[in-house]
Amino acid sequence: MRPFTYSRATDPSSAIKMLAQNPTAKFLAGGTNLLDLMKEDVERPGALIDISELGLTDIKPLTTGTNQGGISLGGLSKNTETANHPLVRQNYPLLTQAILAGASGQLRNMATNGGNLLQRTRCPYFYEVAMPCNKREPGTGCGAREGINRMHAIFGWSEQCVAVYPSDMAVALAALDAVVKVRNASGQERSIPLGDFHRLPGDKPEQDTNLPHGELITAIELPKNRFADKSYYLKVRDRASYAFALVSVAAALEMDGASNRIKAVRIAMGGVAHKPWRALKAEQLLVGKEATEANFKLAATAEMAEAKPLAHNAFKVELGNRSIVLALQMAMNGGKA
Repeated sequence: MRPFTYSRATDPSSAIKMLAQNPTAKFLAGGTNLLDLMKEDVERPGALIDISELGLTDIKPLTTGTNQGGISLGGLSKNTETANHPLVRQNYPLLTQAILAGASGQLRNMATNGGNLLQRTRCPYFYEVAMPCNKREPGTGCGAREGINRMHAIFGWSEQCVAVYPSDMAVALAALDAVVKVRNASGQERSIPLGDFHRLPGDKPEQDTNLPHGELITAIELPKNRFADKSYYLKVRDRASYAFALVSVAAALEMDGASNRIKAVRIAMGGVAHKPWRALKAEQLLVGKEATEANFKLAATAEMAEAKPLAHNAFKVELGNRSIVLALQMAMNGGKA
């Protein structure tokens, strides 16, 4: 680990100003990803600004604003606190399921909501500093493109980068139309839809998000919805715990009254792209249709038809197909097989 300075911020405004004034500085909250990357010499911040004492931990109903009737999740609220909060468990069980599917209990106790959104890929070529990686060192090449790429992207990748985004929580947030609230050094606040927060790699894979240096995630807002009783998070992985997704699916349905027709549907995928992947084609095909296995299969096939697998991950196409269908079936049955 390389030398760095450490300071502790006492309020959001001072924290943001400290970060904005130092282009090599990074915020430190739970540290569950950043400290690992520093030990591996992947991240080399010249300064760490501890923001763990800023507050920003409230989980509360939204009584005003665009998302009135929904809830606000503090940017520094721990993942464990978020997953187990009564408002989340009752109204957004999809988010609870996704958070509890990720990492381990010890990590969830430390990791914050904002930090979860900002975690970096677990691509082994990114972590191994002896290998080429455009995300770590732009212009050096993508070792995974022609290397071992079983865990890598099948949607939205570029010749510059084929890495996938690792968060489970963010996949559920994408399906729930979450909005990220951020503040800059001038005290101005803005809202970023979760779908616009993360980026596809394009020709700048070193940029994971659209969050500029000098801004702080203060909260994540979830709009009110009617998905609570018909939602499910499915995670397919190599082992039953403490493993990243090969493919994951967050599925949520709202039915039209007593009929078996779908009024609204949300489907997001993890483990398949550089950002949470909204299955928009599948969603569009399902609205107004009956919630049958045949329709689920047609929608899944349409979505996965655009996949572009790499040398070692063609299995993800069929796995994604089946996972979408199963997640929708489980959602329809209230999480029961």
